Amino acid sequence: MVLKNFIVFEGIDGSGTSTQINKIVESNPNKFYATAEPTQNETGKFLRRMLCGEFKVDEKTASYLFAADRCEHIFGKNGIEDLIKQGKTVVSDRYFFSSLAYQSVSCGKELPRLLNSPFPLPEYLFYFKIDPEISLKRVDTRNGKKEIYEKIDIQKKIAKLYDEVIEEYQQKSQENGMKIITIDASKSIDQVFSEIKKHLN
Repeated sequence: MVLKNFIVFEGIDGSGTSTQINKIVESNPNKFYATAEPTQNETGKFLRRMLCGEFKVDEKTASYLFAADRCEHIFGKNGIEDLIKQGKTVVSDRYFFSSLAYQSVSCGKELPRLLNSPFPLPEYLFYFKIDPEISLKRVDTRNGKKEIYEKIDIQKKIAKLYDEVIEEYQQKSQENGMKIITIDASKSIDQVFSEIKKHLN
């Protein structure tokens, strides 16, 4: 099932999804609403602490936690479904495609797919494709501690899995109704923004 007026930006760390979502919302704040995963809910805050390396959980546990946070994100009070009913076009920085890439690295593909199978598809999926070497150089310029997945060997594996996931859904796009747009995320911020606007217009 495709959820109308729901847009998702996906890509490895440093691909520029957050920057572009901010620009999209700034271009029309009355229409677009920005959100992200992990969320600002208690589950999401717990996950962000885990991602920062404050503590470790088993990767299977992480898969369950990401799916639980996502469930509340979509179906909970003031979640994505509620916002769309209020007339907003919701743009999310990450969605279940991230779990199919990130969590599959260490706990295999089966569990993330099972846990995320009930969630609706977005109307638009923008995949920010970029070489991990380039994206991690961007991450290095940020202030603050790196997250646990922000290592070149892990990012290369995640990038490969992302490509496989996007390819799989692309092949089924006529059947599932989701529009997939691959963006060259190595381009400048303005060039990427122009490409996104072209598709959304």
